[in-house]
Amino acid sequence: METMLAARLPVEGGGLTVEEVPVPAPGPGQVLVQVRAAGVCLSDVHLIQGMLRARPLSGDKVTLGHETAGVIHSLGEGVTGLGTGDHVVLQAGELRDGVRCTRGVNCDGGWAEYALAAADAVVSLPSEIPFEQACIIPDAVSTPWAAITSRAAVRPAEAVGVWGVGGLGAHAVQLLRLVGACPIIAVDPIAEARDRALRLGADAALDPADPEFGAGLRAVAGAQGISTAFDFAGVPAARDQALGSLSDRGKLVLVGLTDQPLTVKDSTWFCRFGQQVMGHYGSRPEDLAELVGLVSRGRLDLSASVSGVFPLADAARAVEALESKRGSPIRLILKP
Repeated sequence: METMLAARLPVEGGGLTVEEVPVPAPGPGQVLVQVRAAGVCLSDVHLIQGMLRARPLSGDKVTLGHETAGVIHSLGEGVTGLGTGDHVVLQAGELRDGVRCTRGVNCDGGWAEYALAAADAVVSLPSEIPFEQACIIPDAVSTPWAAITSRAAVRPAEAVGVWGVGGLGAHAVQLLRLVGACPIIAVDPIAEARDRALRLGADAALDPADPEFGAGLRAVAGAQGISTAFDFAGVPAARDQALGSLSDRGKLVLVGLTDQPLTVKDSTWFCRFGQQVMGHYGSRPEDLAELVGLVSRGRLDLSASVSGVFPLADAARAVEALESKRGSPIRLILKP
């Protein structure tokens, strides 16, 4: 039986291991994709740490990776409109056995030489988009895109704040500029991340620990504060600060994942001014196709998003680099 390398995580505890496993065969309505690039996300780090829990539909291990791009290797029965050799990017989730699954959490993901996907979870990829950039569009780009356009419905000239300018927040800055938000205020404790935010289009970049933070924010947004704050950090202190920066009827959109409780410290102010806290997770199927179109037409540049490339065999080293935030990466990539 033909085998392949895959980075596997035991569900009941134990570290990530790269091991030989059988190459899966595509069933009816499925395609087998030869993986050319896969993104390393902070959610993968949280799965390895145990903060998030993998719950595969079957088996006691799961192949990580929900950001995947590659070439179709073979087609299952009944698949039409796709062909071997096609360049594709995979939705982060799909239906399997009637259950909505997240790749790398409930079903095997893309940290492998080959990955299975439902044919309707495949988006065609123009050949001019590099696999290293394409693979991060599911989640790293599509999650902030959906948070901005669908969840928060940000409008042109709306004052916004982005807490955390890492893998998702960096793209949020680009996307907020694309939809016309203004001013865009980025907030991050890391100087390199603040500099990056300015290069990507933020109007201001603030240090959350600055004693003059409030004055600095008001100097940019005005005394009224910001209409929508996005938390991509998943840190309680960031959420507290973002809430305190909201305008009348302002919204805080929680995107960064954490197991820490959410606290509204001043509920009188919160209620009096009709503010909102909104949770957000993932994206819609159509978001991926929209973003591929924006990249292919030159409206969205992801060339600066690839902070490093590691061979699949060094998956643990890539995870450690992201966890330590060494070099303040946007996205690290695994290549089989």
